[in-house]
Parts: sequence; C-alpha cells; structure tokens
Amino acid sequence: MIPADAFARFAAVTGFLPDDEAHALYDTALTAEAGTWLEIGTYCGKSTTLLSYAARARGAQLVTVDHHHGSEENQPGWEWHDTSLVDPRTGRLDTFPHFRPVLDEFADVCSAVVADTRVVARWWTSPVRLLFLDGNHTEETAQHDYRAFAPWVVDGGLLLVHDVFPDPADGGQAPWHVVQAALASGFDPVAEYGSLRVLRRNAV
Repeated sequence: MIPADAFARFAAVTGFLPDDEAHALYDTALTAEAGTWLEIGTYCGKSTTLLSYAARARGAQLVTVDHHHGSEENQPGWEWHDTSLVDPRTGRLDTFPHFRPVLDEFADVCSAVVADTRVVARWWTSPVRLLFLDGNHTEETAQHDYRAFAPWVVDGGLLLVHDVFPDPADGGQAPWHVVQAALASGFDPVAEYGSLRVLRRNAV
C-alpha cells in the first residue's frame, strides 16, 4: 500500500489513475529490480510520482518520456480536454509546467525526456527492469511503443500496460492488443488490477 504522505502527493497531481490501480502500480513497482525503469506517457506526473517513490525505495532510476502536448483524447473537442493545461501563449496543450514540480521533487531518481517516443526509440539502448506503457492509445502509437521498448525489458523484467479494456464498450482496444502481442512474444501474465495489466519477461 502507498504510504499516506506519498498518497497525498499522488492525489494532488492532475491525471487519470484510479486509487486501486495506483496502489497496484506502486506495490508492483516495489517488486521490480533496481536498474533503469521506463515510463511511456508522463502527462502531469501522477503515475510518475508513485514510480519515483518506489524507485527511491528500490534504488532504481526512472526515465519518463512524453512530448507533453497530450494524446488525441486530451485535445479540444475530446472528452478529456482540460483547458487549464493549455498554454495561453501558443494555444497548445502543454503539461510540462504542471509536471515540473514532480520532476523537481524526485530529481534524485527521475529523469524526464521531453520528446516523441518515435524519436526516443532511435537512440534508446538501455536494458529496462520495469516498463510502464501509458502513452498515446492510438493503435499505431501503442504498437510502436511496445515494439520499440519492450525488447529492452530484461529476462524477469516487468511490463505494465494501463487502460486495458477487453470489451470495446469499455474503452479503446489498442492497449488490449498490446497485451495480446506481449503474451505471444515472451511475456507471461502476472496480475490484473482494473485496467492495469502486469506481465513478466520469460527467462530464456
């Protein structure tokens, strides 16, 4: 369970992570090996906060990747658009200023990469002990992020996928398809917590 002070910090950050899934994310991260952890999809840093607390406890280093202009569902006209996150100078959604306090608080264990995952994928070469996929949920981008970063998960490493809905009536299918791809290519199911799926890389 998340300590009370950590939960209060988490609750104060804008984002989309139900409390039960938050506890599951934190508890699961505490079981990951020390080393490099990678989060795809930062937004304002809600899940980043929990992963950073866990990284401190485990002696790990977290890298979180986001271009900070939001996914399709965060844009004007969509259900999850938040006008308070729009930069008045540019008229574009910009979550980085809202994430900055989280980054400052966890500077000892968290590094931010402000870039599109397609760019980061060109140079990423680090083994990953924990990969959390929670970025853009279009089919194209979700599959790209899985194909680009899952190969770096070490044997025994954890793959966590958020917003997984087997029933199309409950939500988009891209994360569900990512889980199916992972199960067919070297990952074993570990647990399900709401829309959060936990898998582990097979040891060869």
